[in-house]
Amino acid sequence: MPSKPLKPCAVPRCSNLTQGRYCHAHQKKEQQNKYERHRYYDEHIRDKKASDFYHSKEWQRVRRLALIRDKHLCQHCLAKKRITPADVVDHIVPIRVDWSLRLSLSNLQSLCNSCHNKKTAEDKKRYGKGAG
Repeated sequence: MPSKPLKPCAVPRCSNLTQGRYCHAHQKKEQQNKYERHRYYDEHIRDKKASDFYHSKEWQRVRRLALIRDKHLCQHCLAKKRITPADVVDHIVPIRVDWSLRLSLSNLQSLCNSCHNKKTAEDKKRYGKGAG
């Protein structure tokens, strides 16, 4: 299979050719741009409390129980008579709305990515932007 054709580096006035966005000499710039984008999000938008929760052993245990209970199938698709593997365990009532329900198995459902994205959009409409 032939390789991708080389294209100019994304840095203005750089004459080097590359297969990616930046040439070898400017790849550090790409990493720096990514770091800058994520740094603002991490400092001002990301919910540290929720992030720590999703990395906890308690969450991993309850998540596994929810997937086993739901037989690793998307519950929204199953209600529509479709069989789709579940990728995500979702809080029915978001943890930002009611923190006390975060480990309640009755507040969890297994969903595919598509259904989870739709449900998250509905939650944002229902509870406001911070409920995603």
